[in-house]
Amino acid sequence: MRQLLVFDQNLSTHVVDWINCVLLLGLIVFTVDVNGEANPVKKEGWRAIDQLSRWERERIDFRIDTPRDSKTGYLPAEPFPFTAPYTAEEMGYRMMEFTHTARWSHVMADTFGAITKAGYLSQSTAVSMIGQELSTQEHIHAEPGAVHARHMYYYIYPPKNDGIQELWSLRRTGLESPVKLDYFAYTPSLRRVRRQPPPRRDTPFPGLAQSFDDIIGLESWEFDWRLIGADALYETVRFPNTRPKITLAKPNGGFYELDTDLIKPMGESYPFYRQDGGIDCFVVVATPNREWLPDYKVSKIIYWLDEHYFYPLRVETYDGNGDLKTIEVRLAKQENKALPEGHGYAGILAVYFHTQLDLISYSLHDAHMVKEWGEEDLIQFTPDFMRRRWLKYPQKSQAMVSSPEEFYMRPRLLKGKFSDERPVSVSLAIAARIAAQDKAGHLVFDVDE
Repeated sequence: MRQLLVFDQNLSTHVVDWINCVLLLGLIVFTVDVNGEANPVKKEGWRAIDQLSRWERERIDFRIDTPRDSKTGYLPAEPFPFTAPYTAEEMGYRMMEFTHTARWSHVMADTFGAITKAGYLSQSTAVSMIGQELSTQEHIHAEPGAVHARHMYYYIYPPKNDGIQELWSLRRTGLESPVKLDYFAYTPSLRRVRRQPPPRRDTPFPGLAQSFDDIIGLESWEFDWRLIGADALYETVRFPNTRPKITLAKPNGGFYELDTDLIKPMGESYPFYRQDGGIDCFVVVATPNREWLPDYKVSKIIYWLDEHYFYPLRVETYDGNGDLKTIEVRLAKQENKALPEGHGYAGILAVYFHTQLDLISYSLHDAHMVKEWGEEDLIQFTPDFMRRRWLKYPQKSQAMVSSPEEFYMRPRLLKGKFSDERPVSVSLAIAARIAAQDKAGHLVFDVDE
């Protein structure tokens, strides 16, 4: 936590005016960390490792080689969820708690969609029933091949998709057990359940910007981790000025409205916002370990993790050539208050921007209901059950985007931050659309394409 320096009230009016002018011009802002250490912070908020505050340095274990577990040599020796100071690798493991879909058993309405550069909008809604079988700690130490979660998706919109179902059984990977997903689908027109080949983990879903790994999350032992600095994030998801309010659903079926310009990245209850409204984040790089992922068409992934809970608020994926491919930004809030402090946060909205295709997609988690499944409920997470077409928890959502102009804006590129690590560039055509979007306050389309 930081607070602005308070200047002596006995200073002359001219001196105070001069200081205020400097601050307004953004030449420099001085902060004091919780230990009283003055730390000059660049206006843009990002800091290299040698510019971190004393509190941040005390929270970090700068060792590159994390001590190893005696039983499973590729895991950290310290038990999850670890204690400070944290290595970059341990931050990556902490992040496994915060996958796109919350890591506890629950039901929700998942509304998602995508929009092209020409303004073609497509959307769907599915009721998601999540059966979490292993905690994050149990998942990490499970035998390779063990199922750690089962996801049942029941599509309710658009009408042509009503009754389509998908069953995902998520497995813990290992060098000899690389399969991460068992995938079954039921189509009403065929009245058959079919086993599907798992999607490529690094390839976007059809018509969307996000990949399978973007949804399920990484298994941290498959990557090498390093810290590159810290940053203050003030904005993640960008709502357009054409959408001043959004309607969200309660678990009991009620609805409520929120002013979009008042929504905070980590919700109202997050206790560690800066006084200027930002969130301090450690910035870490995950590089695929080619022993584990020899054919993974990603060169690296950069994460902005809040410094207290390690929630990923921004994710950048770079393709096999090292070029920026996708940007993911998130909104989160504390959805499971029964869990210890910092462990009950879940993503409520993620926006993905494919910077090479200029494709934007979103996924909004609505009507979130924590649900402990009884023995009689577990039959719902089997392929045969899909033929019954039962939807016991028909969660509703009114959060779909009404028109192309009300779609979420492209995330900011944050050019200039960690430039040695982030070769951020887009085509001239996309840059022009970004400039038009930022000027208008909403998406502007190439209607002639």
